Amino acid sequence: MVKAKIGRWRRSLKALFPERHIYLRSGGELRGFTLSTRKQILLSCGVAAVALWTGMGTASMFIGLFSASPAEQVAIHERAYYERLMADTRARLNSAVAQLNDSNGSVGQLVVATEKRHEALAMLLTENGADRGLAGTLTPAPISTFAGLSPVNTINAVRADQERLVAQIATYAKTRADRLREALRLAGIGSDVQGAVSSEHLGGPLIDAKDPRALAAILDVDTDFAQRIQHVATDLGDSRDLSSTVEKLPLSRPTQNTEQTSGFGVRADPFTGRPAFHAGQDFAGPIGTPIRSTGPGVISFTGVRTGYGNTIEIDHGHGFKTRYAHLSVISVSVGERVALGQRIGAMGSTGRSTGPHLHYEVWVDGRPQNPKRFLEAGDYVQQAG
Repeated sequence: MVKAKIGRWRRSLKALFPERHIYLRSGGELRGFTLSTRKQILLSCGVAAVALWTGMGTASMFIGLFSASPAEQVAIHERAYYERLMADTRARLNSAVAQLNDSNGSVGQLVVATEKRHEALAMLLTENGADRGLAGTLTPAPISTFAGLSPVNTINAVRADQERLVAQIATYAKTRADRLREALRLAGIGSDVQGAVSSEHLGGPLIDAKDPRALAAILDVDTDFAQRIQHVATDLGDSRDLSSTVEKLPLSRPTQNTEQTSGFGVRADPFTGRPAFHAGQDFAGPIGTPIRSTGPGVISFTGVRTGYGNTIEIDHGHGFKTRYAHLSVISVSVGERVALGQRIGAMGSTGRSTGPHLHYEVWVDGRPQNPKRFLEAGDYVQQAG
């Protein structure tokens, strides 16, 4: 029975460690080595002994660590605490230094950067004309406003003030441009006419510098701020072009404090009572009421026209003309250049008229237009500031 078990055990070992033959070739000679089952068992036992010794040594080391005396454990914990505290202090210091470096390092340098940004905004306004709507917007908050703040908080506050200025200018430009576009729409003036009237736009470094890096070099500011300025400049350029268009068109009122009577279109003729086309807008008032130019232009006609009596006609350019009829006084002459709102005559009742009034007409490309649309557009422009 025992012999049978021993026999099975030996067979198992032989199956686990079968006899192996190793051949080595060196210098043209072939040598062979035989690893018997016994040799393989002895080699395995040696490897196992080394592994056991290494494991016991490692375990002994850990046992030594965990079995340190209470005093040693306190010292270890205190050393770890102070190492963490020093690391946290260094991290905070590095963060503060980085913030100061990112913000040009000092309040003095910040003042210089702030002045450069405001110079850029001032150049933006200079290029787009002295606009009274922006006069109160470009007002930087003085550095003294931020007295008592830390350098980092001062930097953040000044940057916020810069963003406020840019945002206000952008809002103003876009709002004004939208209102002027609506005024031109009310007057029935298309984009083709707008382009022809505002073709004198010449641009400038802010508009022409398409690359933000080039614009940043021109203005001596950072690239991000230069990009914001470029967008605002584009909006202000649109607003300026639209303003230029509006200023050259007859959108003002020819008289003040007068009553609008007969309007544009078919009406009953005051003399015959039959339907007749009325090509303008009438304004009733006392004789001698001042009549003013509704837009800049050149006097193209003065004199008497059949049915109109004493008449003045102004050529505003780009196909726009205005006519002022039934006047008692003509104060201008042909070829004279007149400005918006300039007095050109006085109200009367000459020609085919039933009483003192002004007959006012607007013509575009040789066709009479409804003056009421131009008057409403002018009122809308006044609201746009």
